[in-house]
Amino acid sequence: MTTELAKKRPEFRNINAFRDLPSYRWPVASLVSGMHRFSGVLMFVLLPLIIWMFDTSISSEISFARFRFAFENGAAGVVLKLVALALIWAYLHHFIAGLRHIWMDVSHAAVSKKFGATSGKVTIVASLLLTVVLGAKLFGVY
Repeated sequence: MTTELAKKRPEFRNINAFRDLPSYRWPVASLVSGMHRFSGVLMFVLLPLIIWMFDTSISSEISFARFRFAFENGAAGVVLKLVALALIWAYLHHFIAGLRHIWMDVSHAAVSKKFGATSGKVTIVASLLLTVVLGAKLFGVY
């Protein structure tokens, strides 16, 4: 029985990135893990921008007014808002995925395929929903 299953499964000896990887189905848990790493890198790379934005907003009333004007007007304002939205997503996803990883480290019962898939879906949905809510506030919907 197991030899029949082993024969039916594809065997990858030389993986072609262009042919094989696009058809590979990533499990939700591995997607969340990859996104957790990506969000951490994104926050690290954009850290100078975050520091600049914070410094500009608290230096003086004039610099805050310039920053607010740039943030609210023109194409530069849209770009700054999109970068801020990316940072909001990165922080929320990294935080929620981090809580998920901590829960798996603390609770040994949480280390299973079922929990990995369920908690991965919850992580993705929660981070995207919170990003949409905060993005709506950022873009002035409410």
